[in-house]
Amino acid sequence: MAKASVIFADREETLRVLGTRDQHLKAVREALGVRAMPRDHVVHIEGSDQQVQYAERVFEQLKQMARQGPLTARDVQTVLDLVQRGVGLERHEPVLGGPGRAVLPRTDGQARYLRAMTENDVTLCVGPAGTGKTYLAVAYAVSTLRQGLSKRIVLCRPAVEAGEKLGYLPGDIAAKVNPYLRPLLDALEDMMPPEQVKRYMENDLIEICPLAYMRGRTLNQAVIILDEGQNTTVPQMRMFLTRLGMGSKIIVTGDITQVDLPKQVRSGLTDAIHRLRNLEHIAIVHLSEKDIVRHPLVQQIVKAYEDETASKKH
Repeated sequence: MAKASVIFADREETLRVLGTRDQHLKAVREALGVRAMPRDHVVHIEGSDQQVQYAERVFEQLKQMARQGPLTARDVQTVLDLVQRGVGLERHEPVLGGPGRAVLPRTDGQARYLRAMTENDVTLCVGPAGTGKTYLAVAYAVSTLRQGLSKRIVLCRPAVEAGEKLGYLPGDIAAKVNPYLRPLLDALEDMMPPEQVKRYMENDLIEICPLAYMRGRTLNQAVIILDEGQNTTVPQMRMFLTRLGMGSKIIVTGDITQVDLPKQVRSGLTDAIHRLRNLEHIAIVHLSEKDIVRHPLVQQIVKAYEDETASKKH
């Protein structure tokens, strides 16, 4: 029987981590099968070596997250999932997002993706729908802005229809491109209150624009995200990647199985993965259906389509 103790700074931290009426503590007990008894500002843990080790990791990670804001039951479950899957997160690894909204990688692939963004100047991430490509990139960008590691966030997307013609769109440029950039806005508004997003956009701390408006610019001390990168042409991708300024990071996300370009046009993302694969300070991350964190059916749907595609090639 192994034993360990987790010490909290004060009553407020204890309450945040353990939850109202110890609801978070109970969730840890049930998930890990440990005996965990709170006394004052200490939780005493008993169980097998592995159980106690897992519980310590969970409580230490929750302590970090609690410093950012209130914990939710979903936050606790996310950390439990990570620990039980054996995802190699270091204790000092940053919690992404903003106060009250903790975002952590939930799979091995997502953990690799986060490390790639942290350690490299350019990151190309490809994978199927639901793997968190865009969501984690936006969370990482918000985190760097809050920590003062970047001075602005630039989010862009190629304006390519996914098999439909949207026709004439009324309004100014923001209204016209809104349907294309909506996924980026959705992710952003999940990290920050809408009024703060609006204020940051008005002050140019956050900019959202179509890819065509990036030509001729050099962006310094910024995190620049290109979503749906598979729908760029080779010249467009070259133009985008060369916007990289001093102290900036570029993140390109996309799904190379969902290219909406004409068949004779080569995807800029596919080309960049091949062309840049051996360069230093550029990371290429491949996520798979195992990294899908949406509804469980999404994983099955993606696999069904991939199986059909593979059978047609043989």
